[in-house]
Formats: sequence, C-alpha cells, structure tokens
Amino acid sequence: MSLEQNKSIVLQVYKAFDQGDIEKGRAFVAPDIIGCVMGSNELKGADAFFEYALMMRGAFPDGRHTFEDVIAEGDKVVTRGMFSGTHQGEIMGILPTGKQVAFSVIHIDRVMDGKVVEHWGQSDTMGLMQQLGVVPSSKSDGD
Repeated sequence: MSLEQNKSIVLQVYKAFDQGDIEKGRAFVAPDIIGCVMGSNELKGADAFFEYALMMRGAFPDGRHTFEDVIAEGDKVVTRGMFSGTHQGEIMGILPTGKQVAFSVIHIDRVMDGKVVEHWGQSDTMGLMQQLGVVPSSKSDGD
C-alpha cells in the first residue's frame, strides 16, 4: 500500500474512535493487533484493543483527536497532536470530575495489508493528571 493509503487507514481508525463507532474501527484493525497505550500493559488482539478504546470513550465520551502532523515512512504512520474531551467517566481509578482536558499525544501505527497491526501510544499523562487535579501543577501563582 502507498504511504497515503496507510495514512488514510490510520486516520480512519482515529475518526471511528472519535465518533464512538467501534465496528467501523474494526474494519481497519487486524484481529491480532498488538498495542501499547497509556495506563496499560501490552494489549493483545482486537478485543483488548477495543476494550481499551471503550474505556477511553467512557472516560471522555466527547473525546477528539486533532493532529498537527501525520507522517508516514515504510509501513509506519506517526500522528502528533492533541486529545481533548470532558472527563465524564472513571479513568485509571480517577472518578469523573467533569473537567475539560487537553493533552498531547503521539502515536505510531504499523499498517500491513490495509490493517493496523501494531499501535504505540504516548500521551502527556502528567498533564492529564494535573488537569484532573490529581497531581499539583508545577506552575506557581507567581510564574
């Protein structure tokens, strides 16, 4: 597949996530996908991958990805941007706060035969925790 096709496949996975359409997302994800994401050990298989996605949707039902960069090389697609949403469900043991959050994300997805087969996700977990009020902000009022 071309680099542009790989980018399109990856972006369709995020679009499906943002729309809460797991079935649409499954069309672009391999059944044996391996994933590494925030707050989780390695995810093995599409069921585990989408269970994580549903947990995130439950925590941030209005969550949206906004990407500044989408870069493809070989069989990998890198996306860099922001995830934003309203904290309306439990995440990592934190009960809903109703707070609006926005934190940076970087993902690397590997595409083979038109499906995402590997996913690595890194996010600004500390920034998220600060926005949720779990961790004090490093900024003082005098800064």
